[in-house]
This record gives sequence, structure tokens and C-alpha cells, in this order.
Amino acid sequence: MKKLHSLIWIFIVLFSIQSGFSQTQNKSEIEGFNCYTIMVGKEASDDGSVLFAHIEDDFGKQLVNWYIKKAEVYHEGEQIELKNGGLFAQVEKTAKMLWLEIPGMDFSDSYLNEYGVCIASNSCSSREKDPDITDGGISYRLRGLMAERATTAREAVIIGGALVEQFGYTGSGRTYSIVDANEAWALSVVRGKHWVAQRIPDNQVMVLPNNYTIQEIILEDDENFLACPDLIDYAIKKEWYDPSTDGSFNFRKAYAAENSITHPGNTSRAWGAYHKFDMPFAQDDIFPFSFIPKEKISKEKLMDIFAYHYEGTELDISENYTLGSPYEMNGSMICGKATVYGFVTECRNWLPVDIGTVMWLAPQWPDIQPFIPWYCGISKIPDGFAKQGYLNDLSDHYNPPEDIHDHYDGHAFWSFVELSSWVNEDYGKRITKLRKQKLRLEKKLLKKQPKFEKIALKKYSKDPASANEMLNNITSGLATYSWKMSNKNKR
Repeated sequence: MKKLHSLIWIFIVLFSIQSGFSQTQNKSEIEGFNCYTIMVGKEASDDGSVLFAHIEDDFGKQLVNWYIKKAEVYHEGEQIELKNGGLFAQVEKTAKMLWLEIPGMDFSDSYLNEYGVCIASNSCSSREKDPDITDGGISYRLRGLMAERATTAREAVIIGGALVEQFGYTGSGRTYSIVDANEAWALSVVRGKHWVAQRIPDNQVMVLPNNYTIQEIILEDDENFLACPDLIDYAIKKEWYDPSTDGSFNFRKAYAAENSITHPGNTSRAWGAYHKFDMPFAQDDIFPFSFIPKEKISKEKLMDIFAYHYEGTELDISENYTLGSPYEMNGSMICGKATVYGFVTECRNWLPVDIGTVMWLAPQWPDIQPFIPWYCGISKIPDGFAKQGYLNDLSDHYNPPEDIHDHYDGHAFWSFVELSSWVNEDYGKRITKLRKQKLRLEKKLLKKQPKFEKIALKKYSKDPASANEMLNNITSGLATYSWKMSNKNKR
């Protein structure tokens, strides 16, 4: 315990010293309301960073493993085999990645690679029932391959689009959110071989629940739009779009499942963010792809939204927890019962990517767990954040062992789950103390971040390896500390 505390106080005390001197993927797809995303362009954030906030929702009993997947070199002629048998050429070298892995799930992993490209996704149901699929299609590996190969968000979009066109996407539909330190992109794929991508304007914010948000597109503007060649022609062929009566082409109207845009499970969660941003939208409005915020957005603001249960509005059936837990009463929420983690990734182009890109990660429920900084430059994960002996190769992910979801004390995730369950039993009484504790730690970390990074930068300019080891120590120490806090709080 003394060693643990010394690691934590490296982050909090060092500066005073220095200044002194699933279940299966099919179930997830059926549920429909899985995940939530906000992306902020660099001119819309308070410090010039691109911000990417994501809630990962997966119904049923789940497990999250944290890994560092090392960069790998391959020989000419090597191939990758997809889950359903498709083959294509491997690249010479893949990127190192921070990988949040959920056993058995085809649509749930998130990635942050060594170039600062961060990828996650939201289910978005399409109306396609008769897809074109080649060699079994692609699903799970799509985002992983983008993360392994892309050096920018735009490059990830191009890679992902090409894979969809080659093999065909096997899920109903999905939007992949992809950012780097300069751009944020939404890549929407449809069951089969059709896709479109739009860049979030630098001065705007995008809110994404579980429906397509891309609407009118300008294919001639390839700085801001990318798509498969027959996107519009195919919609005309399927009688989803008639240019003689429908006006300009609207991707969402043409390709989205009929009830996904107006379903309360989507509109209420989207409205929740607009309400917190003080934007003048009603719950029954057709929300835009993106908007110009009234004021610059901070990562703290996004963290606050990710702990939101509609408090103070008519959607809070729990009446500020007096009638019970919001998780049991408020239906579909931004931070909901199926949430397994939330993160806010900040991407700053004026710093080396190892230090300038940080995933602030809150495991399980972000209203209870503090957001802890995981730096892009880390090369290892603390003990206890992945199941031992699991995932020797990707076949383990596709077919995990039967006991993968059995609780055991040696994995941090189960402690986070236990604490959430305990709080949920008497939410109104138990959340107050934990929220104060969470916010107090976050405030300290955010306050000390600039000083810590100044020291790390100084080290980095002389010896990057030494600086990255410093990042390892801080990330590991804080992540382990949050685990210990959970064990202590649930007693």
C-alpha cells in the first residue's frame, strides 16, 4: 500500500517538490441503444484540442480488458484472416495501441494508437436487408485494422471505407467516431458495401446517440466528405431516394432504419447533451449533424455530461434519486445501466503525441468512477487490468472461455462492477460521498496536469524513453489507485 501511495503522489506532490526546486454481439445489435459519443473540433474546445468523448454501452454481463498491443513487423506476402474467413494482405508494420477489449463482442472495442488516432463506435440501425457480402464480410476487425494502420483520422476513414467496399459490413449499421490531434470524423457504414464519412467542422460539436447523424452531403468536397462511389445511385435503385421529389440527397433519410431517428431512446439522450450545452432544441426536434456551441467546450464539461441522469428535468423520473435509482427508473440515459466505461480523449497538436494525447478513462459508471489519465505514450498496463492467460490470439476473442465472465478478485473490472451494484442499491444515499470523492480527485489531477506535463516534456526532449517510463508510472499508479478506492468504498 505504501508503494501504491508513493506512485500516486508522484502525480500530486511532485510539482510542489519541483517548484520548490456480452454476451454476444448479436444481442448488442438487437438492443439498439449501445454507446454515446460527443466529438469537439479544435476551434470549439477551450484550449485548441480535438476532444472525443465516448460511452461504451453493452447489455448483459461483460468484462473489459485493458491491453497494450505492441507494434509488429510482418513479412511480405503474409495475410490476415477475418472472422468469417476473408483474406487480404498484411502491411509491413502495425502501430502500437492501447486496446480496450470486451470478450466475445464484435462491435465494442476501442483503440488509441501510437499516432494519437482514437476510434470507437455507436450502433446505428440501417434499412438494408439484402446486403452484398464477400468472403464472409467484415465486422469485428474493421476498427482494429483502422487503428493498426492509420496515422491520421482521415487515413483511418479511407482504410475503413475500402475494407467495407471489399468485404461488406455484416452488422445492421454503425458510425465509427475517429479523431486525431487535427480532425474528427464520423464514418457511417451500412450493412453491405455502402458507407459515407463527414468531418466535424473545427468550430463545431457533434452529438451521436444510436442513429445516423450524417444528412446532406457534398461529394465534391472531399476535404469534408468521403463515400463509396455508388452511395446515391444505390439508394435510387432501392427506391429509398427519388431525386425528382425528395430534393437534395440526405444520407440519414435514405439509409437509416425507419424508427431509429425519432425513437425516444435516441432523442432523449441526444437532447440531454444539447440541454447541458444550453442549446435551444426540443426533444422532438430533428437534431443536426453538428452545431456551433455557445461557449468553448472543456474536457471537464464532457466528463460532467457523462455523469448526467437528466437531473432537474422532466426526464428524471427518480426525482433527484428520492424515488429510487436513476439507473432503474430513467430508462435510456447518457450514463446508463449498460455502460461499461466512459472516456474523454484530448488530442493536442502542439505537444508530442505521447504526452499530448490523453485518454481520460472512467471504468464502469462515470458518475461513480473518476476519470484517470492514460497517456498515449504508455507501453504497459498495470497488473490486474486484463484476465491472465486469456487472448493468446484473436480466436480467443471470438470464442472466449466459458468462465470469462466469472467474478474473481484479481481483475480490477469486477471491483468497479461491484461498487456500481452496491451504489445502485441505495443510490440517493450512497452517491453523495462517492461523487465528492470522485470530483475531488479529478480536480487535483486536472490542476496538476500542466505542471506534470511540463516536467515530462523536459524529460522527453532529452530522453523520450525515460519520459515514457514516467508516463507508465503515473498511469499505472493512478489506475491502480482507482481500483483500491473501489475496493475500499464498497465495504
